[in-house]
Amino acid sequence: MYFDGSLMKTGAGAGLLFISPLGVHMRYIIRIHFAASNNIAEYEALVNGLKIAIELGVRRLDVRDDSQLVIDQVMKASNCHDPKMEAYCKEVRRLEDKFHGLELVHIARRYNEAAVELAKIASTRGTVPPDALSRDLHEPSVDLGSGADVETAALRQTDTIEVLLAVTEVMEAEQRPGRPFDWRTPFLDCLIQCEISED
Repeated sequence: MYFDGSLMKTGAGAGLLFISPLGVHMRYIIRIHFAASNNIAEYEALVNGLKIAIELGVRRLDVRDDSQLVIDQVMKASNCHDPKMEAYCKEVRRLEDKFHGLELVHIARRYNEAAVELAKIASTRGTVPPDALSRDLHEPSVDLGSGADVETAALRQTDTIEVLLAVTEVMEAEQRPGRPFDWRTPFLDCLIQCEISED
């Protein structure tokens, strides 16, 4: 199994290429629909690839990727200092027990081009090739801790309020004497100050 994760402005994604002992190729594209770093996209590719291999009944698997960090962390050549990476490492080790043989090998990027291309299609939300399967991930494959979720939700709420206040300022600047009532005002009052008009 070759895997790769990708993060671009359009989103995150992962690509997987399975090659059977008889040379049969199976390609997977995984579109990630939650906030993810490039390393998380790499780990999502690995974790989901292992899960797919288990679903297919694979018992022995050679895994190859060009991410030195992910391979070293999983193979215990380097430590996971980030709790998120540690959570993914634990999940990989849990899935590892489902195989009779599992080997992870770091390879040069030029030998991983097929998986890199699939990951790019996933992260750019490109058209899925007819010979590839696709999956959509709407939440991480591991528990990344509720603290990060609360912090992200608070940031989103703050950003939303700032946008609404900016819209209100623009509307107030547009208001001139003799101009009709702006229908957006009650909605903004409700969203910003939780004030609901009686009508």
